[in-house]
Amino acid sequence: MYRKIMEYLIEWKNSPYRKPLILQGARQVGKTYSILEFGREHYENVAYFNFETNPRLIRTFDESIDPNYLIPILSRLSNQTIIKGQTLIILDEVQLCERALTSLKYFCENAPEYHIIVAGSLLGVAVNRERFSFPVGKVDLKTLYPMDMEEFLLALGEAELVTQIKESFENDIPLPSALHEAALSYYRQYLVVGGMPDCVNNYLQTKDFILVRHTQQMLLASYLNDMSKFNSENKIKKTRLVYDNIAVQLSKKNTRFQYKLIKKGARVAEFENAIEWLALSGIVSRIYRAEHPKKPLENYRDIDSFKIYVSDVGLLCAKKDIVAEDVLYLSDELEDFKGGMVENYVSCQLTANEYKSYYWMSNRGAEVDFIIHREGKIIPIEVKSADNTMAKSLGIYINMHKPEYAIKLSTKNFGYKDGKKTVPLYAAFCI
Repeated sequence: MYRKIMEYLIEWKNSPYRKPLILQGARQVGKTYSILEFGREHYENVAYFNFETNPRLIRTFDESIDPNYLIPILSRLSNQTIIKGQTLIILDEVQLCERALTSLKYFCENAPEYHIIVAGSLLGVAVNRERFSFPVGKVDLKTLYPMDMEEFLLALGEAELVTQIKESFENDIPLPSALHEAALSYYRQYLVVGGMPDCVNNYLQTKDFILVRHTQQMLLASYLNDMSKFNSENKIKKTRLVYDNIAVQLSKKNTRFQYKLIKKGARVAEFENAIEWLALSGIVSRIYRAEHPKKPLENYRDIDSFKIYVSDVGLLCAKKDIVAEDVLYLSDELEDFKGGMVENYVSCQLTANEYKSYYWMSNRGAEVDFIIHREGKIIPIEVKSADNTMAKSLGIYINMHKPEYAIKLSTKNFGYKDGKKTVPLYAAFCI
């Protein structure tokens, strides 16, 4: 399955300013697959090492992190001749060997001609431990996210539909109704399947939502296992409580995170470390309220008001045990959950495009779901789960802050009127 990160990796390989690359992301988003495919297609050979399956490697890095010492040993261990510029060295599950992470500094300074990528599932958590010596300024960093809607469509063989969606987005021209309805159907399938590569592959091969749900449950179990393995004892229960509560939070009319919904009497100090762990692990994303939609948005972040979204909308549906048919046929029984689910989907698409999103709320409670910095402009985005595009809050925002234009995401076809760009939900990846 095609992943858009391939384009970045090719640019990284050819860059004269290339440094060792750290590829991070949540477990099972496709990091290992992507870099192995990249290595096979663009290098003479690949020297692959995994610290989880071969813990003896850790001793090698404990002995020395000098590239001149490491290269001959790594070459022998992998049965590959490691050639400058022609061999891709991959160190997987690097969070298990902090010395390997530190060694990247010396590869950058003393052996830049070697091409090296390291990957890990909990690197965000690992590098924030005090004992880690992170090679600041000596590495390139990239995060891989679950497959977005575009990659999902490409996996299903709909490259031509993707092209037409992009053209309609750029030109604000409606898609032909048949294509629009087909794209909406794929969008609803994506809500159930999500973007985890194993789940997409299972769906591609079988079209069996039961098999997809089983895979999702296994992934959720592995996340819970990580919380136990890579967390202090007193934080495990709190981390699980927060993670299990996210779907509840998103079922409320106000999707802003509320500690009181975790348990009665819950306090910020009690759960803030658990939320931080989940965000650093890539399992969730957190967006803050922007008190004023001005540049730079980060300067106006309200640290006490935020929303939390699950990193993959398919996993969110699995956590909530949503039946596939209820999503595919827009069951009325999902009324309370539908808005939060669609917000979560949009958040995933924006995150995959590397936006740092915020939301906006007026003093009187008017709320715009997302605010992003796009092409030098602050752009508000209103999200509706159906074709009802009445957006009173967006109108209040426009009157107050006069953005160059606004985006309305719903099930309506493409269009542009009165400074509002109407975009179907399936085209959120175009933003």
